[in-house]
Amino acid sequence: MEYLNFIPEGWVENKLDYSIDNIKEAYENGKIIQGLVYDCDSNYNLHIKLGHGIIGVIPRNEVDYIDSDEFGFTRPSICKNKLNSYVQFKIKEIYDDKQILLSRKKAHEEAFNWMINNLQEGMIVNGIVKNIRKYGVFVEIGAGVVGLLHIEDISISRIKTPEERFEIGQKINVVIKQIEKNKKQIIFSYKELCGTWEENVENYAEKMVVKGIVKETDKYKNGLFVELKPNLVGLAEYKEGYHYGQVVDVYIKKIIKDRKKIKLLIV
Repeated sequence: MEYLNFIPEGWVENKLDYSIDNIKEAYENGKIIQGLVYDCDSNYNLHIKLGHGIIGVIPRNEVDYIDSDEFGFTRPSICKNKLNSYVQFKIKEIYDDKQILLSRKKAHEEAFNWMINNLQEGMIVNGIVKNIRKYGVFVEIGAGVVGLLHIEDISISRIKTPEERFEIGQKINVVIKQIEKNKKQIIFSYKELCGTWEENVENYAEKMVVKGIVKETDKYKNGLFVELKPNLVGLAEYKEGYHYGQVVDVYIKKIIKDRKKIKLLIV
């Protein structure tokens, strides 16, 4: 797999304090710049302090390229979630030296089009966890482009909620699993980055006592599945009184490499 930091160098300016000359230059050259959203008004327009007393406004219909209703308006919840966040945008109009019309949608569209033409399935990209739901994690990989990491693609070991692995704001690497151009969607995977069974088992040996996390019982209550690492699970002899998520000490009875199995005993 190929690792890629998808933002081309110099594509988005890192500075946050702009003079009117900087803004005019960005407008003339079609640059993407960024700023901090300090207000979301009652009409769900976003307000940004650009520097030197200059205020930029992103109208509600210019907030998001992908998630808009039939009239082109971004959902209120998305607008409100941008408050106190850094966003990228392009200059759409300069009315005077103090009032600037901005478009996050144009920056978002440019970034998305760049990605579908340059990214490939199997590449690894860096991102930030923006939201967590029961079914998965939304990860932004730049300029407002967000993809979905389904819960079943987080680890081989089953989990009940993505919050067992991630938190909002966490920086993570993800694998591009699928690019759905028509739906404007990117699907990620994470479990490939947790190491293979063979790689993980190298850190363990028979007769070791190590910590693990109880995941579930097998359907016949013949054992307890215990996670040693996200991609490494062993089966311990069944005992009453243990629950999902409990940290336990386990004794490694047997490692059967050709069958990818580990037999454990809770101690």
